Amino acid sequence: MSKNKYPKVNYIGNKEKLSSWICDHLPKDTNSIFDAFSGGSSIGYEAKKRGYKVYSNDILKVNYYLAKALIENNHITLNQEDLNTIFQGKPLKGFMYKHYSNVYFFEDECMELDLYKKNIKKLNCEYKQALAFSLIRRAMIRKMPYSRFTINWEKIKLLRDEEYSYAKYKRKRAYHNQSIKFHFLDNLESYNSAIFDNNKSNKAYNSDIFKIVNKIQADIIYIDPPYSGTMNDYFGFYGLIDNYISSRNLKPFKNNFIDKKTVINLFKKLFSNLKNYKYWLISYNNNSYPSKEEMLKILSEFSNNIEVIEKHHLYKVTGKVKKQDNIEYLFLVKYNL
Repeated sequence: MSKNKYPKVNYIGNKEKLSSWICDHLPKDTNSIFDAFSGGSSIGYEAKKRGYKVYSNDILKVNYYLAKALIENNHITLNQEDLNTIFQGKPLKGFMYKHYSNVYFFEDECMELDLYKKNIKKLNCEYKQALAFSLIRRAMIRKMPYSRFTINWEKIKLLRDEEYSYAKYKRKRAYHNQSIKFHFLDNLESYNSAIFDNNKSNKAYNSDIFKIVNKIQADIIYIDPPYSGTMNDYFGFYGLIDNYISSRNLKPFKNNFIDKKTVINLFKKLFSNLKNYKYWLISYNNNSYPSKEEMLKILSEFSNNIEVIEKHHLYKVTGKVKKQDNIEYLFLVKYNL
């Protein structure tokens, strides 16, 4: 197994701490895996380290770039010439300045982001661009209190006040006020070092799950959708970065699996399109809707060979001893109907 280390990504719902446990339950005759909701790519990365051929997909462009950089990419890194290109020139008043100044970042920070995006597009390699945008993502997240773009500006300013932060949380959180460039360079080595070749032709996609699920040929599909009933608005959390990359304000995507009114029908629709996968591995937890029992009932419409694996998992968050003690579920389904 490769000894390369998954870099810091900061992705809500990321399975980094569970990735080894999850991959330990891949059936022995598995050679390839389709990570259908790749998110922060922690599962795809662990699978790649173990020598599997990995297909990754996510509807968010920034998550696609993560998979492009860490999963599909086998050897391309960013060098000093690339850095000179990315950071050359003066900050400019572009999309971020016009739409998000004093909304999520200060004006000068938005101008820097606009310059860096323009320069990243000058890089002559898709993997270099993907890696650069992944590092920009990391920088934007590091500067954002609670690592998500769902907080109003007055609260952001308050939480970026280091004296207030110290008085309230006994931590100044100075990293919120470090520059975009600082965070980019601070994480550069860990991202460059994370890239390796597992001698497989891995592939990343940026698609709605229902448009791609029938096009992938893999032994197993790994499904880690947003958990309805939990903290799950991924477009709200990270859609701003997609807006930044595309220079336009995008609409929330459909088929998001977060609405309790539609999620059961979406699961049934998804499962009915998985006939070309021998195995299905589905991540879930005890706070999700539908419940474990309801999910088993749905799955039983498609297979009579279902194993449920459970693990207690403690989620910790900054400033608190613990968030809650969850039970993580894995539904391992062998398609045989």
